[in-house]
Amino acid sequence: MESAPASAPDTARNVLDQPLQRCSCEPMTGWFRDGSCRTDAADLGRHTVCCVMNEAFLSYSKAQGNDLSTPVPAFGFPGLRPGDHWCVCASRWLQAHDDGMAPPVRLDATEISTLEVIPIATLKARAYQGMA
Repeated sequence: MESAPASAPDTARNVLDQPLQRCSCEPMTGWFRDGSCRTDAADLGRHTVCCVMNEAFLSYSKAQGNDLSTPVPAFGFPGLRPGDHWCVCASRWLQAHDDGMAPPVRLDATEISTLEVIPIATLKARAYQGMA
């Protein structure tokens, strides 16, 4: 399945077919490291799901071989803590969901192309209820 070319931050759409909101600039996230969960054809992981990290998902991700909590200063990565917002790969989020470990999703900041991987009902069931 081919991803569409990257849309500009001001024209990107979210899964609710509204303007895509920023996920996080502290820590800076996104395939383009611009704070948005946008993608392009080079992003094989499709980093499009804006999630609110929790301890369960961070532990799960580490057990799957993707340690998101340990800082990697050489890459400017501070390590994530519960409460941080981060663009997660759509397939990894779906895997975590299937295993009962998916973190909450900010629908307003999750790119519309995510719907090619995850049904909207599944995302809505894990929608973040806090403040963006």
